[in-house]
Amino acid sequence: MSLDLSDVPADLREPVAAALAAAGVDDGHLAVELVDALRIQELNREHRGKNAPTDVLAFPIDETGPTAGPRELGDVAICPEHCSDVTEAAVHGVLHLCGYDHEADAGEMLALQASVLAGIV
Repeated sequence: MSLDLSDVPADLREPVAAALAAAGVDDGHLAVELVDALRIQELNREHRGKNAPTDVLAFPIDETGPTAGPRELGDVAICPEHCSDVTEAAVHGVLHLCGYDHEADAGEMLALQASVLAGIV
C-alpha cells in the first residue's frame, strides 16, 4: 500500500505527506479541496450545526482502524478567505483525519502540527 495524494493540490502535497508521516500513516487516499466562503459555511452548517464560515473542515472516513480494501482517509475542505495560512490549515485538517482532536487532547495535536510546520519550512 502507499499514499495516494492525487486529489491534493500540488503545492500542498509535501505538507500533507509530512502531516501523515508525523501521524504514522503511510497508506491511503485523501482529498483536499479549496472552497469559497459560501461552500465552507454550507458544510459547517450541515455537519457541525454552525452557520458561519470557518477555515478548515475535515471529514474522516477510515481514520486509523483496519480496512478491508484500500484505505480512504477522508476529505479536507479549506477556505483560503478564512485562513491566515493555507499550508497550516492543510496540516491541521490532515491531523484531524488521522484521529487527532485538539479540543479533547492535552495539546498533542497542536504540538504535532507545530512540529510538522517547522520541518517543512
